[in-house]
Amino acid sequence: MSRPRIVIVGAGFAGYRTARTLSRLARGRADITLLNPTDYFLYLPLLPQVAAGILEPRRVTVSLSGTLRQARLVLGEADRIDLDARTVHYTGPEGDGGSLSYDRLVLAAGSVNKLLPVPGVAEHAHGFRGLPEALYLRDHVTRQVELAAAADDPAECAARCTFVVVGAGYTGTEVAAHGQLFSDAQVHKHPMRTGMRPRWLLLDIADRVLPELDERLSRTADRVLRERGVDVRTGTSVKEATREGVLLSDGEFVDTRTLVWCVGVRPDPLAESLGLPMERGRLLVDPQLRVPGRPEVFACGDAAAVPDLEEPGQYTPMTAQHAWRQGKVCAHNVAASLGDGEPRPYRHSDLGFVVDLGGVKAAANPLGVHLSGPVAGAVTRGYHLAAMPGNRVRVAADWLLDAVLPRQAVQLGLVRSWSVPLDTASPELARVPSGPGRGEPGAEEASGQASGQASGPPGSRPGGEPGKGRSGPRPLAGPHLAPGPVKRTDVPADPDDPAGPDHPADPLEGDS
Repeated sequence: MSRPRIVIVGAGFAGYRTARTLSRLARGRADITLLNPTDYFLYLPLLPQVAAGILEPRRVTVSLSGTLRQARLVLGEADRIDLDARTVHYTGPEGDGGSLSYDRLVLAAGSVNKLLPVPGVAEHAHGFRGLPEALYLRDHVTRQVELAAAADDPAECAARCTFVVVGAGYTGTEVAAHGQLFSDAQVHKHPMRTGMRPRWLLLDIADRVLPELDERLSRTADRVLRERGVDVRTGTSVKEATREGVLLSDGEFVDTRTLVWCVGVRPDPLAESLGLPMERGRLLVDPQLRVPGRPEVFACGDAAAVPDLEEPGQYTPMTAQHAWRQGKVCAHNVAASLGDGEPRPYRHSDLGFVVDLGGVKAAANPLGVHLSGPVAGAVTRGYHLAAMPGNRVRVAADWLLDAVLPRQAVQLGLVRSWSVPLDTASPELARVPSGPGRGEPGAEEASGQASGQASGPPGSRPGGEPGKGRSGPRPLAGPHLAPGPVKRTDVPADPDDPAGPDHPADPLEGDS
């Protein structure tokens, strides 16, 4: 008798936990295949520390093939799922297609950037959902400070030293908090940069930062940000973005070369393409995480609308705390559907929240106990070390080195602006200049013109990036211009759709 085939789509918090638990439960009695565009699980809560130069990129990644020995890893992105034929069709990283047959399917595709119909945002802003985006932001901030130091025009210097972050949820708050420290460190005690004042603006249409959290945590974060010099603007958002800056909803124009978009996320469009009952972009499932009418299909994490048994009539929010726990329950229920054990419903109890504000500062309420300052910082980092499925010693070592040594603020030139567009369904992947049968017209020209260098292969111009909105074509959105495994281009989200709140940057309440 052949072994059952289990296909898991996505290796975020939900998909990775499902694969890891199933590998232990199956003990070689099932063929487990994990389909994911990258070969790593990304511990997203620590991504702001990568952008700030505290952690090296590999510290926040966990090898899938190295930690899931009983699962087969297939690199690619699901393009289409044929429910009747029980087949997942995908595109590989080099543009080649393939298909996977299954007896049980777990959909854990996660989420993508949530776009709003704001003019210029898709062209001039960058998100913060993947490792390439964090690497790009670190290079970009470093470059802007260096260009500002060499500028003769005070107005240009001020514009390059101004950084605007939209969205004061977990991600935006942590990006602004760490960013202010990072940019300040680049001008502190530097004799050639005397008088330079990096300025970070944090905008949100809500009336306070971290609006989804307890007000005490919100007040703590707000106080730390303002004391550090972050210009917090609540009740304010972006009305228009241009190459020279952003027009705010209150009518003020801010000269800047940096716009970081952290307004939230929405479920991956793959779930909606199945044609099954949905709840605000998420696939409806029962408390056992099974899709009604499709007993062989399970869904968990951001892709699934899971009934909240603690609050009848509600669905669990799109957070890493839920995704991680749902992955474990999903694995047990998949095993139960194959005759191993009994199915169980998904129930939860909140563990609390932690928000890393950089340095020794944080805000936290583990198990309902409100903490702030260095104590909260210690609890936050301790929790991250405990929650990470790998790399704990390396992360702790980087934290120790950061505490005693100055950070290395250098440009690596590995990720260009055009390779991490905001309007992509694959923020974890950087676009490449060309792919099989597909090109990126204008990419090389844009990079050369922005850096003021002669046009040529992108790899020959270290440190260059395309000027946002400057002369020279910039790749437009569209699958025909998205080589490799980028499968779709997002459409602007409904601004009234609350299904995609800003993901918390922490696994107590974080991203999947």
